Amino acid sequence: MEFVTKEEKDKLEARLAALVANRPVIAERIAEARAQGDLKENADYHAARDDQGLEEAEIRRLEKRIKDAQVADNIEVPEDMVFLGAVVRLKDLDDDTDDVYKLVGEATGGFDADEIEVTTQSPMGESLMKARVGETIRVDLPRGPKRFEILEIVS
Repeated sequence: MEFVTKEEKDKLEARLAALVANRPVIAERIAEARAQGDLKENADYHAARDDQGLEEAEIRRLEKRIKDAQVADNIEVPEDMVFLGAVVRLKDLDDDTDDVYKLVGEATGGFDADEIEVTTQSPMGESLMKARVGETIRVDLPRGPKRFEILEIVS
């Protein structure tokens, strides 16, 4: 089961609706390309069919994610526990630096100099999920394990 915020679920549903609404457009592109004749060397036809396949795969993926997702906004969480949507300050125990991280269900792809996004499926996100302020977490990274102390939940 994947936890998402209400905003993230709304974005997934909007993306799904846009792809479903685009089905007739792609079908029309395929029909127009087919009308041009020989399909073996018809680049427009093959491109439209490729687009159709990619979009149908994305529709199936989004439908499954939406079906399996649980909106975390309504879940009771203790104030000192890290959960989806939390912004936390962590201290890297290797070099004594601290940074602010936001635990998200799906990365926005945006860059914010104030906080670093981590998804719940990432090694950092898995370690943070349900950890508490004052605890030390271990994150298994490709370059080896790192340890962080949870200093505070900022919001």
